[in-house]
Amino acid sequence: MDQVIQRLRRFRDERNWQQFHNSKDLAMALSIEAGELLEAFLWKSPEDADPEKVKEELADVFAYALLLSDAYNFDLEKIILEKIDKNEAKYPVNKAKGTAKKYNEL
Repeated sequence: MDQVIQRLRRFRDERNWQQFHNSKDLAMALSIEAGELLEAFLWKSPEDADPEKVKEELADVFAYALLLSDAYNFDLEKIILEKIDKNEAKYPVNKAKGTAKKYNEL
């Protein structure tokens, strides 16, 4: 991921866009791109979504998530593993397996 983040920074910096990349605007951009990802599935069955459109929008979602993580100097691997640990505690296998219930409903 370091190579990807470096490439994103270079792309941003060559265009003098860091001035627009504060944490609030990055979070908003991430949400907007997630909406565009959803749009690829709108009024279709999942298998009818255009894979190229999904790929493109998913890349935008990841790019903004990585830039937001970078803005806070988060260790991406560490924060994801910490979240998995929390989720494992909230959703123990013996209660959560095979159900989509939220942790407080298990």
